Order: sequence, then structure tokens, then C-alpha cells
Amino acid sequence: MSLTPYSRKLTPEDAAHFVRRTRFGGTDAEIRALTGQEARAVAKAALGFDQSRAARNPFDPTTGATPGAAIQLTRAGWLYEMIYGPHPLREKLALTWSNHFVVGTDKVRNEPSLRHYLNLLRQHAAGRSFEAFTLDVAKSPAMLRYLDNDQNRKGKPNENFSRELLELFTTGIGHYTEKDVMEGARALSGWTFTGGRGNKNFLEEPEFMYQKKQHDDGQKTYLGQTGKFEPPDIVRLAAAHPQTAVFIARKLHRAFVADTPDEKAVQGSAETFRRTQGDLHAVLEDLLSSEVFYQSRQRIVRGPVEYIVGALRTLGRPELDAKRIVNLAQLAGRMGQQLLEPYTVKGWDGGREWINDTTLLLRMQLAASLTLGKDAPPVTAPTTLALIGSERDLMRAALDKLNNKQRTYLTLISPEFQLA
Repeated sequence: MSLTPYSRKLTPEDAAHFVRRTRFGGTDAEIRALTGQEARAVAKAALGFDQSRAARNPFDPTTGATPGAAIQLTRAGWLYEMIYGPHPLREKLALTWSNHFVVGTDKVRNEPSLRHYLNLLRQHAAGRSFEAFTLDVAKSPAMLRYLDNDQNRKGKPNENFSRELLELFTTGIGHYTEKDVMEGARALSGWTFTGGRGNKNFLEEPEFMYQKKQHDDGQKTYLGQTGKFEPPDIVRLAAAHPQTAVFIARKLHRAFVADTPDEKAVQGSAETFRRTQGDLHAVLEDLLSSEVFYQSRQRIVRGPVEYIVGALRTLGRPELDAKRIVNLAQLAGRMGQQLLEPYTVKGWDGGREWINDTTLLLRMQLAASLTLGKDAPPVTAPTTLALIGSERDLMRAALDKLNNKQRTYLTLISPEFQLA
């Protein structure tokens, strides 16, 4: 059963909800511009993004003197694009997919590899073929390096990528066997890349290569199918598995609907995924114009990056200098979300895991610096905890007595603003 479409025109509350979920946040003017429109039209317009970028992004990772410096500039440049770029939904999806097709800078230190990987996430963010997306990522030097498939050779199979392709990228746990992992590794042998290896070559462009002599061309049985499979065949079979539709639908519901999605609604998106042969654009258009989307208010805990970008977009995207953006990217890491470096290959868990005394304190300090500037008072953890409890109603009652800066500050540190 497909998702039920949202049939009413958007109220201001609906529009604000859409802006929070798809643009990280926005101004009153942006909310008013969507009010009164049809949900399907709003979703279509939001998904109609191209690959244009922010006009004045000051960060050029190729100017980094070391791998670490280039990575820092890559993170800052991506954060800048989220804040000031013309397509926040594209960047929100890229962030979502970076937590699905995980690549980490603990192993991937090559700047062109990271740039290529980020570009793939943007290009396929709401693409028409999940299979094509998975295939492009699988062949990317960043993924080949991160999950060691560049070391997968005939007679010496490396199972890392084969395992994560099933466990984390397509079917999920419980829908494949160890034999599938082993046979998949054999079939994926021979894919590698040349160039860009080692710290001295961190700016060198790597090049994908299929070493046919290193490919195991024997017969394999994989997910119930038998043949002399080559690497693209394995990606195709994994992406087409019936359970992949459910796994990907659940990921999208966690990103746009709720930290703990309703499984009936997930099945609705999975049905669209299957019916369209993995058309992510179609799945997202249905999802972002559905009843379940508009009825799920404040059911997602904003991650550190979403909190930072949401605060700045809500404030009208004030101009910040390059050093401040770098500091904000580092702050996201201190809050638990270092861009391009999740804790493990399965990505950040998200949800309630984002929130603890330390991260709430950092959020309050950021809110104070963005709104009160030099007038910001010292912030302590007990104040943070009080705002989550009985002080909430008192805070609301006091808003009318405050000036605009103080009112905005309390809005950004409110329990409600931690949620989307």
C-alpha cells in the first residue's frame, strides 16, 4: 500500500515543518512563501535541484598543505554549502547518504577522492536509480580504499566491501548468508584504482581500474542466483533484493519522518521503491507530500550539523567569515558529528544519542554566540538541564519581556529547537 497523500494546502505550521525537515530551517519569509501551496507541488519543486553551488565558497581543499589541512577545508567547504548554498535539500540528502554509504577520513586522505565521493552523493541524492548510485559509489576510489576492495584479488578475496554491501548498503542484516558474503567477494575481485596513494600524493587524482587478471571468473552463487558474476552483477543483485526496498525506505523515513519510523509507513515507501525499480526521486516525492510526513512533528532529534545549519538558516544566514565556518565544522565534531568521519562504518546512530549534558552545553554556547555576541552570559550545564524540565513554561512566559536578541537566543536553546 502506498503512502496517503497530504490533500490539504499547507498552513503556516505545515510550511514551517517542511522547511525544517528539507532546508535545515528557514526564515518567516521562506515559510510564508510556501503557505497555501499544494503539498505535491512543494515537494516537486524542492526535489528539482541541480548541481549549482554557493557562489562565494571561500574553501579550496586543493590549497591544503597537508592531508589534514585539505580534509579540514573539505569539511568547512561542505558546511558552507549547507548554510549558504542554493539547494539545502540536496545537501541534506548528501548528509543522509554520507551516513549510509559511509567513507571515513581516518583511511581516505586523498582530496580528489573525497571530492569525487561528495559529488556522487549530490548527483545521486534524489536520483532515478538506487542501483546506479550504489554502483558509482562502489567503484569510487574513496569506497574502494575505505572498505579495502582495492585489495580484493583472485585467490585472495577481501570480504570487507562484500559484507557491508549487504549488511549496511542494501538488504540489511538477516537477509543473506556468510556464503553470499564469500561469493560476493570473489565476484567483486579485480576492482582497484591507481594513483593518489600515500600522504605525499594526497592531491593526486586517482583513477578507477578493473584488473581483469585479478578477477575470479569462476562460477558463483549469490543471493540465490548462479553465474560467472562480475562486480556490477553483484551490485545489481544486492540492489534489486526485495528487502533492499525496505532497508532504504527506513533510512529515508529516519531522515525525514521520525527517529523511530512507523513500519507501516516504511512499507508504503518500500512499495514505491519496488514499483519504480529503485527510483529515489519518486520515493522522496511521495514521502515529502504524504500525510505521515506532515503528521510527524518534532520526532527527529537534530544532529549537530543540522542544529548548526538550522540555527544559521533560521537567522537568515548571517555572513560569517571563513575562520568562523572552520570553527563551526570543528564544533560539530566536538558535538559528536565530525563530517566525513562517523564513528564506525555503520555511521552515526543519531536520535537520542546526539543529546547529553556536554553537547547541550555546546549548543547553548553556540546559540549565545550567534544571537547575543559579546552580551552572552556564562552558560552552565544546570541551566541546560533546567530548560528541559519544569522551567520550559516559565521560559515561554518570559519571552514577551525580552528584547529580540534574548528572545532569539531562548528560541535556539529551547527543547523544541533541538527537534525537527
